[in-house]
Amino acid sequence: MGTIKALVGILVIVGCVYAAFQIIPPELGNYAFEDDLKTIAMVGGANPHESEQEMVSAIIKKAREHDIPLTPEHVTVQRIGTPGVMAVYIAADYTVPVNLPGYSFTLHFTPSSGNKGF
Repeated sequence: MGTIKALVGILVIVGCVYAAFQIIPPELGNYAFEDDLKTIAMVGGANPHESEQEMVSAIIKKAREHDIPLTPEHVTVQRIGTPGVMAVYIAADYTVPVNLPGYSFTLHFTPSSGNKGF
C-alpha cells in the first residue's frame, strides 16, 4: 500500500510541474510585455511626432517577441493632454490557450500602461 501512495504522490508532483510549465511562460511573457508597454508609452509621450499607428506597430512587434497572439484590433493607444505636456495611454487585450491533459482553458490578459507626461 505504501508503494501505491508513493507512486500517486510522484504522479501528482509531476502533474503539478507539468501544469506549471504550461502556465508560467504566458504569465512571465505578459509581465515582460507590460514592461515594454511602459517603455513605449514613455517614448510616445516624449515624442509628439510619433503617430498612434507607429506605436501600435511597435506594440505588435514586442508582442511577437514574447510569443503573444496580439492583433492591432486588440490594442488601444490614446494621447491625452496638450502639446508640450503629452501623456499616452496604451492597453491590450488578449487570451492565451493552455492545454493540459484532460483539461483546457484560456488565460485572459489586459496589460495597460500610461505615461503621465513630464
